[in-house]
Amino acid sequence: MTLIVLAGTIGAGKTSLTTMLAEHLGTRAFYESVDDNEVLPLFYQDPKQYAFLLQIYFLNKRFDAIKQAYSEDNNILDRSIFEDSLLFHLNADLGRATATEVRVYDALLANMMQELPYAAYKKRPDLLVHIRVSFETMLSRIQRRGRSYEQLEVDPSLYTYYQELNRRYDQWYTDYAESPKMQIDGDVLDFVENPQDRQTVLELIDAQLAAIQA
Repeated sequence: MTLIVLAGTIGAGKTSLTTMLAEHLGTRAFYESVDDNEVLPLFYQDPKQYAFLLQIYFLNKRFDAIKQAYSEDNNILDRSIFEDSLLFHLNADLGRATATEVRVYDALLANMMQELPYAAYKKRPDLLVHIRVSFETMLSRIQRRGRSYEQLEVDPSLYTYYQELNRRYDQWYTDYAESPKMQIDGDVLDFVENPQDRQTVLELIDAQLAAIQA
């Protein structure tokens, strides 16, 4: 059994790489609930009111997805429960969650993480792949994919949120210790648009998996 989890900021290319890896490895992909997420547009309309609800929604979905992925053979998740705290605590630090909501969230996440090894066959991912992109690339990708509620033209205050989110991922990756990990430079390797870069990324991940499993 091989379980790969992807990580990265908004627009890093997680969904695209998940699809590529699933096809390359002949395995199942688990995608984050975004397009069918009824809370996400509400959050962008009123972050202070809906940040906590949105994170509970995502936490529940991520817990369910990783349990399923852990219990089957050879799966890939385009985002996992391991990033959840980073995302919520950023919102909390921006004043979008109360101290009580933070305590409730932290306690719930801690309980889930304690239960996860008992809820599934596997105890941890085999590999985390972090796609690192610059802030400029992040903004370009967000604009290109065109979700209206994500655009700076709709809400200029998102600039600060996106900037801080992108910055925090570097420290998050450094601190991550749940499994073996590797980093892909999404500025240098445009695996979404460039077939040669795509092949390079797949080969890098193949080599990392081979080294882990050797």
